Amino acid sequence: MITQDQFQKEIALIITNAIREDVGDGDHSSLACIPNSGTGKAKLLVKDEGIIGGIEFAKQVFEYVDPNLKIETRIADGTPVKYGDIAFYVSGSTQSILKAERLVLNAMQRMSAIATKTKSYVQLLDGTSTKILDTRKTTPGIRALEKWAVKIGGGENHRFALYDMIMLKDNHIDFAGGITQAIQKTRQYLLDTNRDLKIIVEARNLEEVEEILQSEGVYRILLDNFDYEDTKKAVALIGDRCLTESSGGINENTIRHYAECGVDYISSGALTHSVHNMDLSLKAV
Repeated sequence: MITQDQFQKEIALIITNAIREDVGDGDHSSLACIPNSGTGKAKLLVKDEGIIGGIEFAKQVFEYVDPNLKIETRIADGTPVKYGDIAFYVSGSTQSILKAERLVLNAMQRMSAIATKTKSYVQLLDGTSTKILDTRKTTPGIRALEKWAVKIGGGENHRFALYDMIMLKDNHIDFAGGITQAIQKTRQYLLDTNRDLKIIVEARNLEEVEEILQSEGVYRILLDNFDYEDTKKAVALIGDRCLTESSGGINENTIRHYAECGVDYISSGALTHSVHNMDLSLKAV
């Protein structure tokens, strides 16, 4: 993953662009009927059940819109919530609260949904040594938020983007002329460009696992669309020579079985691309 400093820059970009997109040259609904000097208070009301996520992000949004807004946090990110819970209060300029409202709600509803789904997967893995990973199957422009939500739910982040890890998948391998050629070219590229990036290589069958193991410098082998039996065989074959990761349509019904095969990680795009937003509202007090 990228550094915390890089990650925070991504969050700042998201906030800047989202406010630009939503506010434009002004929130004319508020400007038309609410005085500039007007002050008020609102609460973030939970109307659903799950794991709350995005409270710390909301604080950054309010700070960006108006540093004078005051936040009174009642519930921390990652906490189980139920209908009727109040996550926080925000007070100060009424116009500022309304300007930030939609971005706060949109982000928190999605982040809470992702955190909730991630938590359910983490619980399914309880008692195993396997960890759940997200993927790059995220909403364009808000990847940092969605990966943040995975962490809130107890999962771990895979690479952030194309630049912070090397992942040689089927198309890379085929275009490069084969597994061995792809790995050799990659290691030479890292040497030539003085880059220190971990290398993950995808295997489509046990024969490809064996070929990958003949090369040095591979950090993790991705066992893509393996069945349970072949996953067990692959894990035994790999041993402690590198880490293992299972992927490919793994869901709530199969994740435990793959974990029991002994893989170190399971990656799931469903954490971010198949969630239903948590119902939240920002209500005037």
